Amino acid sequence: MNSVSPNRPHRVCVFQAPTRRECGELRLVLDAMGIDATISRPPIGHDRVDWELQVWPRDVAAAKLELDAYQSERANEVIPLVEPIVLFQGAGWGILVYALFVISIDLLSRVDGYGWGWTIVGPMRAGEVAAGRWWQTITALTLHADVSHLASNLLFGSLFGFLAGRALGGGVGWLIIVVAGAIGNAINAMVRTPEHVSIGASTAVFAALGILVAHALYPRAIERDRPLKRFSPLIAGCVMLAFLGTEGERTDVLAHVTGFIAGLMIGSVGRYFPRRWLENPQVQLVAAGTAIAIVVVAWTIAIATGA
Repeated sequence: MNSVSPNRPHRVCVFQAPTRRECGELRLVLDAMGIDATISRPPIGHDRVDWELQVWPRDVAAAKLELDAYQSERANEVIPLVEPIVLFQGAGWGILVYALFVISIDLLSRVDGYGWGWTIVGPMRAGEVAAGRWWQTITALTLHADVSHLASNLLFGSLFGFLAGRALGGGVGWLIIVVAGAIGNAINAMVRTPEHVSIGASTAVFAALGILVAHALYPRAIERDRPLKRFSPLIAGCVMLAFLGTEGERTDVLAHVTGFIAGLMIGSVGRYFPRRWLENPQVQLVAAGTAIAIVVVAWTIAIATGA
């Protein structure tokens, strides 16, 4: 028969749980810190039925500190915010209008519709933009070099534009895409030589991608010690930019980069628009009308002022 010294101290409970598994997880934490811990349960018929994690009296303070630190870390690992992910209406109408605009202007530019010289007054010329012809940063977004150029921008513009429309609403989404695309072209013009010429909706397409990345980076939950996961949308966006925006001999890579950066900047502001605005059909309609008006006004000025 084993004998127990009457002077030997009893173990002290530092944690209780209804299941042995919960105690087992915390026992591993204490074992890793060199603290001797056991799991026990009161005899049948005892008032308390919880499992207990017990340590020697000399280890009580250290054990409680380790358990508090571990549970605090687990509690703070992911804290959901009140705001849920919300999808808004009008994204389909947005890409329909986008497609109609770029296809119509492409057709008119190829047949020199109305004798307006679309391909003369519409392209973005860096020197002229620097001299004040800001409208070229917008008109250039609607011109394309050939059918493959147009088809590519239609495909990816519709995809990214649809997603941006779902995130911000069809009207607001396309308004900030147009604005970000124009800003991207303006930045591109500022760093280019005066002779540089650029056309294509791809600056706006990559601006839409930047807007999506900015939207995805919005912290819906507080995540600590996980920088890779926290910034994974930005990493994915840069990978897509590198994969889609650097192919082709005539590709204006810098325009794609500046469009993406402009999208990140404008999208970071747009992500904080009040939800009541984005849910309001009148707000979305006004935003859509403003986006269309910006393009129409830019072309009106371009045609009125000539080459």
